[in-house]
Amino acid sequence: MDFAPFSRIDPDLARQWADWQPQAFASLPAHRKDVPEPLALERFDPGAKPFSQGDKAKDKAAVEALAAELDGLQNLLYADRRYKLLVLLQGTDTSGKDGTIRGVFGRMSALGLRAVGWRAPTDVERAHDYLWRIHAQVPGAGETVVFNRSHYEDVLVPVVQGWITPEQHAQRLAHINDFERMLAETGTVIVKFMLHIGKDEQRERLQERLDDPAKHWKFEMGDIEARKQWDDYQRAYATLLAATHTPWAPWTIVPANSKTHRNLMIATVLREVLQKLDLRYPEGDPALSKFKVE
Repeated sequence: MDFAPFSRIDPDLARQWADWQPQAFASLPAHRKDVPEPLALERFDPGAKPFSQGDKAKDKAAVEALAAELDGLQNLLYADRRYKLLVLLQGTDTSGKDGTIRGVFGRMSALGLRAVGWRAPTDVERAHDYLWRIHAQVPGAGETVVFNRSHYEDVLVPVVQGWITPEQHAQRLAHINDFERMLAETGTVIVKFMLHIGKDEQRERLQERLDDPAKHWKFEMGDIEARKQWDDYQRAYATLLAATHTPWAPWTIVPANSKTHRNLMIATVLREVLQKLDLRYPEGDPALSKFKVE
């Protein structure tokens, strides 16, 4: 099946983009008993800047220009109504999910745009299956929805903490592939970004939260506990990336030690994806062609 727009990406960009994706799509049908071999996440350098022009000022200017283009494309998506756009921002603490929303989506019109931040499920949400609350927040016709964290938390935290069995882990990975395929086949374009930072960069960002009064509110001791399990979380990420990189919902691993480059790479990919949707304004009512407002 042709999962537009991923099959129509500019060849030069597609080659550059592919360097920052898992090398192979998850096997089909998705495994429901065995967890796949994890991706070699260590081969992706979080300090790299593959989309950079080599000049920070030029990169910042490019992000500003791209943000303006994305605003126009998002308005066109809202008018067209044939598609829905779901953008997933997934990453460790301090990886830049909030900053990406401000830098890439902050200039977009609020019309048809929503950001959803995911935290631990409530008692009501726990009373349902783990995807129930996610499905309620996916975009409607013409909408752009940005997930700050996502359903992938359900194959990260429970795995690292040992709350689910390997069999349940494999089942959840398969459930997610099925869920995303259903969304894609009913008009949702899904673009998934894993914001990849290094352990030293995380330490600096956590310390900055402690040292800067304007950022102190963002610091939580839970971040320190999660940091102690850095290797376990990296392994869980490597597994989900291998298991859920699909033709209908591909992953992009974004080297995110540089905040400017992070925004540049994400905005570049999103512009390409939206441009390849062949969006158009709906035709007007012919009966109104000669109508004059008095």
